[in-house]
Amino acid sequence: MAAYLSDLVPEARLGIAHGQMTERELEKVMMEFMDGTVNLLVCTTIIETGIDIQNVNTMIIYDSDKMGLSQLYQLRGRVGRSNKIAYAYFTYVKDKVLTEVAEKRLKAIKDFTELGSGFKIAMRDLEIRGAGNMMGSAQHGHMAAVGYDLYCRMLEETVKKVRGEAYNEAVPTDIKVNIDAYIPGDYIKDETQKIEIYKKIAAIDSLQDMMDIQEEVEDRYSDIPASVNNLISISYCRALASKLGIEEITDKGNELIFKFNSKEIFNEKFVKNVLNKYRKNIVFKLGEKPAFAYKFRDKSREKIIKVMEEVLKVVNELVENK
Repeated sequence: MAAYLSDLVPEARLGIAHGQMTERELEKVMMEFMDGTVNLLVCTTIIETGIDIQNVNTMIIYDSDKMGLSQLYQLRGRVGRSNKIAYAYFTYVKDKVLTEVAEKRLKAIKDFTELGSGFKIAMRDLEIRGAGNMMGSAQHGHMAAVGYDLYCRMLEETVKKVRGEAYNEAVPTDIKVNIDAYIPGDYIKDETQKIEIYKKIAAIDSLQDMMDIQEEVEDRYSDIPASVNNLISISYCRALASKLGIEEITDKGNELIFKFNSKEIFNEKFVKNVLNKYRKNIVFKLGEKPAFAYKFRDKSREKIIKVMEEVLKVVNELVENK
């Protein structure tokens, strides 16, 4: 490779570094590279082990499809360590058919380029390779097959069953409201990034999650449009409703109907407290699957999500304090 580059770029002052060299030889080459005597360094992956050279601005990685994701990430971190714009090129043999895993690794490196991507890279690496066997070195494919989030839920459920603890699976909630809730094409133009944000919004499970995704979206893409805010709020409401055993929230024009999957929380105290809180705005509909309807005085579409969120928070507080 060094001979090939010497022929290709004869004016380059070329140095070679690899792990079989003695300590003195390596030190000499690296010092020459740092002070500019050598301006093109040909080396093995030894360069990934924390070498900090601020004046380096370009790295070309040969046969990058043969390397691991964390290794690629470490290598990329060797450039761009000062205020100079830096470039890292990941190359592989022309017309070579990449394996599915290699393609996923290179795509992950391409997708996660912003500051603080290390955790995301680690999670993607975990998904690609599998979580591994705690009692040995083998890698299993369950994580790659079902995805990290679902794998964690399945693991939590199994651990609780083994411990003899109760595991209450969240009820899937269907929210049908007549309001715009989507990510506009002119707000996030890149389809891959748009899907990533959709997945993060769908994974909202708490108020903190909602605040975090709002902060991230605003930080990355500027002011959040109303339709995206609606989408985030609906996802948060779905998470709240799911934990309360609400299987459906339907917009009927002048009222919101909250349908539960069981009568478990519908005791006398709960009904009385809800009626005291909302007075004439609430109508209970008891049956095999009980429900209640919240009647709107103001039919403004902009307020429907705020009302839904408020009602769910109140119901949650009543359930926790029953």
